[in-house]
Amino acid sequence: MIETFMMDTNTVSHIVRRRSVAARTNLVSLGSSQIACISSITQGEILYGLAKSPSAHVLRAAIMDFLSRILILPWGSREAESYGTLRAKLEAAGKSLDSLDMLIAAHAIAADATLVTSDKAFRFAQNPRGTINWATDI
Repeated sequence: MIETFMMDTNTVSHIVRRRSVAARTNLVSLGSSQIACISSITQGEILYGLAKSPSAHVLRAAIMDFLSRILILPWGSREAESYGTLRAKLEAAGKSLDSLDMLIAAHAIAADATLVTSDKAFRFAQNPRGTINWATDI
């Protein structure tokens, strides 16, 4: 069985910007039965950040290289169903996430993936696989 790790935007940023040696080490140390990916929602957030900084040529090159090497999972009907269920459960419990964080959390649930994040807001995500912080050195 393949174990899937879905990195959120802050984890990708820590890796690409070389802010966390621990996160980079965790990524490159995955075993043969483990895979890392990102959501197409995360890809959108990353590309939005680049669009706001058109003169950041070195960062752009690093991000485009990263995106060319990582599995990017598309958003579809199964993910939309996961989102609807997650949002309803969180609202009923009086909890919430930012809109894009909610989409990423739902995507991780639909993909049966552990969500890799250092963002404490995801503690409410109700992901059966849980969350893990690879950037333990920040």
